[in-house]
Amino acid sequence: MTGVLVLAGTPIGDIADAPPRLAAELAAAEVIAAEDTRRLRRLTQALGVTPTGRIVSYFEGNEAARTPELADALAGGARVLLVTDAGMPSVSDPGYRLVAAAVERGIKVTAVPGPSAVLTALAVSGLPVDRFCFEGFPPRKAGERRSRLREVADERRTLVYFEAPHRLDDTLAAMAEVFGPDRRAAVCRELTKTYEEVKRGTLGELATWAAEGVRGEITIVVEGAPESGPQELAPEELVRRVRVREEAGERRKEAIAAVAAEAGLPKREVFDAVVAAKNAEKTG
Repeated sequence: MTGVLVLAGTPIGDIADAPPRLAAELAAAEVIAAEDTRRLRRLTQALGVTPTGRIVSYFEGNEAARTPELADALAGGARVLLVTDAGMPSVSDPGYRLVAAAVERGIKVTAVPGPSAVLTALAVSGLPVDRFCFEGFPPRKAGERRSRLREVADERRTLVYFEAPHRLDDTLAAMAEVFGPDRRAAVCRELTKTYEEVKRGTLGELATWAAEGVRGEITIVVEGAPESGPQELAPEELVRRVRVREEAGERRKEAIAAVAAEAGLPKREVFDAVVAAKNAEKTG
């Protein structure tokens, strides 16, 4: 008889948000795989639980190596509980590899639903929530980050990102450049914690605000791209889109062709806008 893999959501801030089933699962699990065993101890103490199962660390650095061991425990009949530092395992946290291994072996996977920074930020952002997509953490390197953002520049759904506080200003500046400075967004900081803050504004405004330094756990929510037709794109916008592509590594000819295709315009019209902007810079 095979075991069960339980993915348990943990509080993203306020310990009172812990799912009612979490304490029972922590007490009953034969193996607890924790992203940080010290945080796990603090969690169990706060919930008044004394785990009886074996506790092992399961984090980004050992996830690949430890997954087979945990999969074997599941195959042997163990009830394995997976918890990460905050939120739901496998959502930008360790867990995907173990879930995939369990599914491949035909082992049952279930979850203890809990708090989610993604859904919490989306709900309080004030932006459309009927359709959205989660993009995780943007790449750390500037060029890769810009390229990734460019892939979703025309995405109509609301976008949700995680970001480290020390990279927030660079990421918001890149978003303002790629998506446009007037795109609405919200930066959600320290959700459900004592110093919770939701800063709303345009990407340009938020980039200026973040340049002064921001602390805490960060979730960014960005409004989806508006509907646009060829007649709605000013020459300045065409030039901006070409420059974004060039800075991401595309040759100018390729960038002009891509922007023309996106806008439904002749390549000549985009080319003329780029040339006119270049001439204006020279004379200015």
